[in-house]
Amino acid sequence: MKILNEAPIGVIDSGVGGLTVVKEMHRFLPDETIIYIGDDARCPYGPRSVEEVKEFTMEMAVALADMGIKMLVIACNTATAVTLDMLRERFPFPVLGVIEPGARAAVDVSSTGKIAVLGTVGTIKSKAYENAISSISRDAEIIPLACPEFVPLVESGQYKQMDIRPVMKQSLEPIVHLEFDTAILGCTHYPLLYDQIQEQLPVGVNIVSSAYETVQDVESTLSGLGIANIPGARKESIFYTTGQLEGFKSIAIDWLGIENPDVRHIVLGEPGCQ
Repeated sequence: MKILNEAPIGVIDSGVGGLTVVKEMHRFLPDETIIYIGDDARCPYGPRSVEEVKEFTMEMAVALADMGIKMLVIACNTATAVTLDMLRERFPFPVLGVIEPGARAAVDVSSTGKIAVLGTVGTIKSKAYENAISSISRDAEIIPLACPEFVPLVESGQYKQMDIRPVMKQSLEPIVHLEFDTAILGCTHYPLLYDQIQEQLPVGVNIVSSAYETVQDVESTLSGLGIANIPGARKESIFYTTGQLEGFKSIAIDWLGIENPDVRHIVLGEPGCQ
């Protein structure tokens, strides 16, 4: 399969969280065209079964493959943990996830090797971050914490509309008295709650988001394969959602700073978009 330089990069997520990765792509890869699918109608993925996550993620990947993408970024930690190897075997284009980049970044910035991982139930159960961190640093001490309340706060837009500090305090209370110097935001929704998370964690804790590191991997892969887009050939990003257009569009405007993003509805598992 010949990969065209001007082909878009596909990004998938369980909802709006992957926009944190898109934001970094717009910043560091301004020549690349992006097509995004957020499965808001079936979000969150964290509490779902492995079989469901595989099915839903494959539907998004197939839809993007049919649109002619040159690379797929799984901007969802739960989906990365469950489907990365499966998607790499299925498709001829490069497939990147967000867990390995986040683990590398955390090990790099931690001076004590004591690292907290905040994630969905599915990501924490998978032990994907523990395995990734341990493969880099055998001496690392990992403190996992599932925060199932966080994704709904973002998807509903409540993080912008109400005081969510009580929810944040209750969710993070189990680890605030433990010793660690670094915390991984192990879900791409969580950077939208960065300030509220930072407020609850001990002073001086390094907070690591995988978005920046993932985009560095995207850039090096494009360069290594010689498939970076031609300067000036970029088209406007397109955002598909399986859920409500207005809710998705509101968060996209807020997070990406795009005045009028092209947001469309998609029905997964069926040909064509609405």
